[in-house]
Amino acid sequence: MGKENEYMDYTKGNVQYFSDVNKNRLFTRNNRNYINRLGQDVLNTLGDVSLLDIFLSKGKTVEPHYHQNAAELVYCISGSAQVSLINPFTNKVENIRITRGQVANVPQGWWHWETAAEDQTHLLAIFDAPYPEYIFGSDILARTPAEVLAKTYCLDKTKLQETLRPLNNQTIIIGPPDECSQQRSDEQVAYQESKNPSQSDDYTDGYHYYRFK
Repeated sequence: MGKENEYMDYTKGNVQYFSDVNKNRLFTRNNRNYINRLGQDVLNTLGDVSLLDIFLSKGKTVEPHYHQNAAELVYCISGSAQVSLINPFTNKVENIRITRGQVANVPQGWWHWETAAEDQTHLLAIFDAPYPEYIFGSDILARTPAEVLAKTYCLDKTKLQETLRPLNNQTIIIGPPDECSQQRSDEQVAYQESKNPSQSDDYTDGYHYYRFK
């Protein structure tokens, strides 16, 4: 049994053996992209284990992040996904494609992200800690002062601030945000219409494909 509850009194009336993961939402992007969670704070008989129940549509990404206190085993229940990680010993990116019944392992503290390769992708992320801690890329980018990034990496501060402004100092978790997809689609339509305005209706059809494929 895990260290966190090794002194738990199993004769007490508050002992829990059941939990409905569907009722413990961690994050919602929309009705097709969301994450449920289970940890020891929800199910107190758990040892050093926790999980995230992840639902993604095609092209959606669980943003780059790392867990400083846990390794992560990503199991594909349905659909398919690419689990990407950076090996800190070689500084190389590893891309692991998984489909139903396959797993990818992310060692503790490694920078990684998951991208759905098809709609209705369902992943189960299992951690060897009562609750995984997170450091998200959006938090690092949005909360590190722009002047620090600009000076350190010889970047244009004004351009950097403009580039990062759409983050709105928010933790993205599942990206891109829906409004970003809409904006890109609108830009695609405007670009196509500017090339050939007489075929704007056809390009509008193309826009719908571009948006939802």
